[in-house]
Amino acid sequence: MPPPSAPGACLTQVLVHTPAHSQMTGALSYWSPAPLPPGTLVRVPLGQRELLGVVWPGESATPPDTALDPAKLRPITAALEALPPLSPHWRALISFAAGYYQRTAGEVALAALPPQLRDMSSVQLGRRLKKLAKAASASVKPETRPTQASDTAPAPEATGASQSVRLTPEQQQAIDQFHQQAGPFLLFGATGSGKTEVFMHCTAALLAASSEAQALVMVPEINLTPQLEARFKARFCALYGDDAVVSMHSGMTPAQRLNSWLAAHSGAARVVLGTRMAVFASMPQLRLIVVDEEHDPSYKSGEGARYSARDLAIYRGRLEGAKVMLGSATPSLESWYHSRPAAEGGRYLRLEMPSRIGSGQLPLVRRVDMNHQPKSCIISPPLLAAMAQRIARGEQSMVFLNRRGYAPVLQCSDCDWKSECPHCSAYRVFHKIDRTLRCHHCGLSERVPRACPACGNPDIVPLGRGTERLEEHLAELLADLRRPDGEPVRIMRIDADTTRLKGTLESQLAQVHTGEVDVLVGTQMIAKGHDFRRITLVAAVNPDNALFSSDFRAPERLFSLLMQAAGRAGRDETVATQSEMWLQTCQPAHPLYEALKKHDYPAFAASQLKERQQAAMPPFSFQALVRAEARSQEAAQGFLNLASQTAASQSDTAALLAHLMLYPAVPMSMARIANIERAQMLVESPSRTVLQRFLSAWQGVLHSTRSDPSCKGVIRWAIDVDPLNI
Repeated sequence: MPPPSAPGACLTQVLVHTPAHSQMTGALSYWSPAPLPPGTLVRVPLGQRELLGVVWPGESATPPDTALDPAKLRPITAALEALPPLSPHWRALISFAAGYYQRTAGEVALAALPPQLRDMSSVQLGRRLKKLAKAASASVKPETRPTQASDTAPAPEATGASQSVRLTPEQQQAIDQFHQQAGPFLLFGATGSGKTEVFMHCTAALLAASSEAQALVMVPEINLTPQLEARFKARFCALYGDDAVVSMHSGMTPAQRLNSWLAAHSGAARVVLGTRMAVFASMPQLRLIVVDEEHDPSYKSGEGARYSARDLAIYRGRLEGAKVMLGSATPSLESWYHSRPAAEGGRYLRLEMPSRIGSGQLPLVRRVDMNHQPKSCIISPPLLAAMAQRIARGEQSMVFLNRRGYAPVLQCSDCDWKSECPHCSAYRVFHKIDRTLRCHHCGLSERVPRACPACGNPDIVPLGRGTERLEEHLAELLADLRRPDGEPVRIMRIDADTTRLKGTLESQLAQVHTGEVDVLVGTQMIAKGHDFRRITLVAAVNPDNALFSSDFRAPERLFSLLMQAAGRAGRDETVATQSEMWLQTCQPAHPLYEALKKHDYPAFAASQLKERQQAAMPPFSFQALVRAEARSQEAAQGFLNLASQTAASQSDTAALLAHLMLYPAVPMSMARIANIERAQMLVESPSRTVLQRFLSAWQGVLHSTRSDPSCKGVIRWAIDVDPLNI
């Protein structure tokens, strides 16, 4: 490569992965033998490593008063010129996400790209892209190639199999409004109302309207991807090719992720299905974004750039002129508030589908007052009798408890020793199947002691219950019952422990769908999104804990989870009239359960929004958390409080403090994980703009405070904008 002084050589700014707390916040300067378009992927040296980077116009990480010596600049190792540059819209999305969530653009951009790109040459990528284009062209039969169609109605060629699906009047009305309005849309549909069919019809119309159009469909969790992928492939692959529908999620191998990304980036993939990471997929002809189960907290990242994929989907739609549709039976209160009438300030258009398809009705909600049941009863006699009736009829029941393991804790009956984790502010959970005590936070796993480690008493007993213990207990209670064919009752547990191996979840779900299971036990993993046709009874064993949580979002999460769980029952209209949701509760008259009994989400949402408005909570205010991790709790809190005091003494931040509240630092609810102490500080303002201005100005204060000698024990800090867990 020629020296920097050679003709044509030029200074090039490149984004690489740098975390916000590193203080290296902008693009780095390299030289290249010729100008490279913004968005070009390159490989560059940094220290002893070679990193993937993106050519980026704009501010350099080098301070403006520092003169650059061209002779000391390092050259770009390679440019991946076989790939089309990342689009201006994609770069704008990255810049917005980095600014809003207070991270570096390099951290956000490089996390969105497949790591395997770093190890491939431009020639290798060129071959892959040619192979993709050839496969896409060969797999589309001439007679099924879509023709140009208007954006106002699905073309017959585009809808394919959908022509055989008879839409309900509510579905048709929602689709008509989608085509007539700009959006964004909130599709508020009861469980079983056919929201997925609406998504597919809208996708079909937009793909038919342009031979290059692409659609992004997001789901909150990996385990919901396979069934949705099967439906979309059946609908669209015959029309647009075998590679027309691809998936993107963290459960894929690096090679699979690269192939999906290349298919989307090149335009060979017309539909991308994915979890929250897919919101950053490079899709140059994006025309539609669907966010299914938009209320789900899984759309908010809990580490790195703590972004909300749902909120970024709304922004990306506006940026690229793509339509956006959020869907849920229990929308987040923020989305519900934004979908109020436009005359009241609403920004989304609400599309309503309150009825289940066919004559199906929503399950009857029954409340069992556990105050009147036998002491220490886990499954109440009325619930057990109802499950026995289902088994006798050849129907399925689902029992969910949002706690895996056998028991949350082991306890000594003599000295009150409990199985605390030595590294975390949590108990180790007893897993009976492999006789281990396992911390679900740091991963520490040890064999169960033969006797109490504190006093030697051999009588240590499980306290509380998890799904493993619940499965065992149900097996005992139902041991004498028989299925209609005379076989013993079959119970299956689905949770994070039983689905660790690749392919296990799919296998278990297949057994449920084919009727090989009579009673399904599990965590919230089974409570949402699945289309179980044979389940007629759903039971929540112990839902009361969330009623009295200090987290103001806990009631919203509980109502959503219970309503989603209830929606797994009676999805086949032939059994809908006998479907039930059972709640075992010590608070049967609680307003939340009253609203649930009526399946009245609007009433529940109105009540919650009224409380939020009175307390000036989101969506009526805007929040951010600054979290610190340190060797001691004193160091973590001291760092945050010192940064707060410094903000009050500096002019650029002090002026903004009059318009926001900066609370004192406190320990996080899980104060210690893996011997690292954690503290947090809440920042709150009635103005999003003021909050953003303050956080941007405060970044420098946090960096300088971190260097203070009194903060030596601080390991890292991070800002979480619009936090979901406080």
